[in-house]
Amino acid sequence: MSQSFRSLIREEGPHPTSLDSSTTSRSPWSTYPGRKRIVELSPPIQAVHGRLTVPGSKSLTNRALLISALAEGTSHLKGLLRSDDSYWCIRCLQKLGVELEVEEDTAVVRGTGGKWPVKQGELHVGYAGTVARFLPGALAISEGEWTVKGDHQIMERPSAPLWDALTALGAKIKHTGKKGSLPVRVAAQGLRGGQISMSGSLSSQFISGLLIAAPYMREGLTLNLDGDIVQEDYVRMTLEMMRVFGVSSEWLAEKKIIHVAPGRYRAAALTLEPDISTCGYFWALAALTQGTVRTDQITPAAQQPDLKLLDVLTRMGCRVTRDKHCVEVEGPAQLKGGFTLDMGKWSDQTLTMAVLAVHADQPITLRGASHIRHHECDRISAICSELGQLGIRTEEYPDGLTVYPGQVQVRKAVDPREDHRMAMALSLLGARTEGLRIQDPGCVSKTCPDYFAIMAGLGLQVRDVSEKDS
Repeated sequence: MSQSFRSLIREEGPHPTSLDSSTTSRSPWSTYPGRKRIVELSPPIQAVHGRLTVPGSKSLTNRALLISALAEGTSHLKGLLRSDDSYWCIRCLQKLGVELEVEEDTAVVRGTGGKWPVKQGELHVGYAGTVARFLPGALAISEGEWTVKGDHQIMERPSAPLWDALTALGAKIKHTGKKGSLPVRVAAQGLRGGQISMSGSLSSQFISGLLIAAPYMREGLTLNLDGDIVQEDYVRMTLEMMRVFGVSSEWLAEKKIIHVAPGRYRAAALTLEPDISTCGYFWALAALTQGTVRTDQITPAAQQPDLKLLDVLTRMGCRVTRDKHCVEVEGPAQLKGGFTLDMGKWSDQTLTMAVLAVHADQPITLRGASHIRHHECDRISAICSELGQLGIRTEEYPDGLTVYPGQVQVRKAVDPREDHRMAMALSLLGARTEGLRIQDPGCVSKTCPDYFAIMAGLGLQVRDVSEKDS
């Protein structure tokens, strides 16, 4: 990057894209900021053999940033992810008066003790789901009045369970747009807390949003969980991050109850582990090319649920090696299919698996992922549509799909629908397809702005063909 992370964060004035509902809120370091851009991908000229360190976890980055801002004292965070989502989290915290010093992948955060210095204003979350779900509770425990809004994508995503729960805990929230979604106005006078029930079937982020605010509720929080939790491991990640910052919790799994007593976060120093969801695309590139990709700084202590992909890659014939500091994946001559997977706990890899299935020896069925219809786009419908226009047969179900192996037929540029996971997963088809084109490659900046540069470094041929007809 030509500009440092610090200069971008401190930059004032107009953003590269406007913040109205008709545009995408790209951060200033998006490699392809314009939505009319197109990249063309083709198979590597020689075998893929690469070693890299993937940037920090998006999920851990935003949890750490927000909790350290609420803490007492000064926190030091290393391994920070530079992405749209972390950019908008930092911008919101700055607008709340939090003092942050950010240089490359390191942040120094001076905590507020749960009292935001700036008591009113408008906070724009871009299209960062974690910020949209975690910030309102953190606002409500303080004092002041703020409007929270976001990109058109995030304002279309339903969040009624979160607003209902916060209201029941004593928050004053007014919808200024469509009821149940952003934008909202939060008039904060602290939260009473207490006991409440919530379903985890739509998004674990709603649960995490309540838990992060829980220590600052006057009565703490006793959360009764109704039914199964979508991506339960992310709730555990939240509780572990809270523990690192000095707040303990009790999870009675058999009764589906989580209890957090009143308390305060204390400053901490920590290094965030790499983003496993992003690692998955590089592992998949190795699997598709009979290549080898090693990702460093992934230890046995890593908690992220997308590590499940490694078990499945082994089942598909890959050689997977794990040691104390890294993971290495080597692709086979032929990927094996012919099985069904429950994607419920690691649904961010549903699209990756769908693309791998295109080149397997038998169909692969993916189930248990109905909630990904409510992400940046309806991911199940979208991947079926895009694979279909590439000549690949799929069967769509309410909670997933079956992908049948086939030969990709390039007819026009594929459309990721402003969804970073759609763009990154579809890019993998370029590992075996000449001239695959992807619209709006800049959408990957939500979690990995350097994605296509990293892919090019591993050997995938990447060309910007934006000036040509698609």
